[in-house]
Amino acid sequence: MASANALVSSLLLLTLASSFPLLLQPCFSNANSLSNCNFDQILQFGDSMADTGNLIRQKPIGPLTPFARLPYGETFFKRATGRCSNGRLTIDFIANAAGLPFLNPYEKNDANFRNGVNFAVAGATALPAKVLAKTNITDPLTNSSLHVQIDWMYKKFNVCITVGDCSVKFKNTLFIVGGIGGNDYYYGSRSGKTLQELKIMVPEIIKAIMKGVKRVISFGAIRVVVPGILPFGCFPAYLTLYQTSNSNAYDNKDGCLKEFNSFAVYHNKKLQEAIRELKREHPDVVIVHSDHYRAFEWLLNHAVQLGFDGESTLKACCGIGGDYNFNLTRMCSAKVPVCANPNQFISWDGIHLTEEAYKRMAGQLIDEIFPKLQCSV
Repeated sequence: MASANALVSSLLLLTLASSFPLLLQPCFSNANSLSNCNFDQILQFGDSMADTGNLIRQKPIGPLTPFARLPYGETFFKRATGRCSNGRLTIDFIANAAGLPFLNPYEKNDANFRNGVNFAVAGATALPAKVLAKTNITDPLTNSSLHVQIDWMYKKFNVCITVGDCSVKFKNTLFIVGGIGGNDYYYGSRSGKTLQELKIMVPEIIKAIMKGVKRVISFGAIRVVVPGILPFGCFPAYLTLYQTSNSNAYDNKDGCLKEFNSFAVYHNKKLQEAIRELKREHPDVVIVHSDHYRAFEWLLNHAVQLGFDGESTLKACCGIGGDYNFNLTRMCSAKVPVCANPNQFISWDGIHLTEEAYKRMAGQLIDEIFPKLQCSV
């Protein structure tokens, strides 16, 4: 079993009033329209930004993580569900907009999977653990990489996949492959790799994500959403761990770490290039890039108008100490203070977002991806 220090270190990666309020509220004009797609199920893959309870069911580490107990889940569910937030995640709001119930985690025995399955696992990587180990990146929190998650899907739908007649079953299925990849970079950075060294990993990580997309297409997927990664240079955990007296390291607008955000932009650019190539290879499949980076950027830029506390946009709600209310040795748990109103914070625990932030982002993302899903086709 991992030591307490190793567990805490691993958890960090879960790589997580205006006078014109109505003008800047996220436009949910397409939220109801998403139900017009008539999706009968959603299959979600990814990491902690989408996990609805898989990690906490993985022994021995999962039940020991803070995500298995309050204050996680306190705002909406009033109990811990394994979601790395105080409440609902983006996938929960997307499911709701599609007229579907919340997705049960794959690892939940005897769960109802009639309307989809959530295969995402907090701490998951795009690259398998064995591949990461070859570059001296070891000890991931979970071995449930994207490859493993898609193997789970194969097992779940083995009958129709083997026969090759899943096209009918998946005709009204929305596949969301990611976001994923951020944990690969975090593990690398905590293993001592520089951003330039991490940049060398980008093509291989993009290749792993595209391999995952190709696999679900081969299984019969006809509508696939592939999210990018977030600007983690704006996250309290990174701002604390890589805090510096060099003012040039921060952007003047938001106070985020410029190099980390530039790295995220580079990853997302390469991801979009790969998606365009894949669309040429599969013209009959709808493949949509979901720009999580831009949605978060919009959220941050309009934080005050949206009701967030302007003094706390880069601080964790559940946390303690330092300029960003984050301390690696005293991370969010029942023993750490929680802000009085999580709805006024963007970051929940320094790594993951609050329910309110996910809700706002979901509105933007739904508006972005719905027209591209070609639901009328």
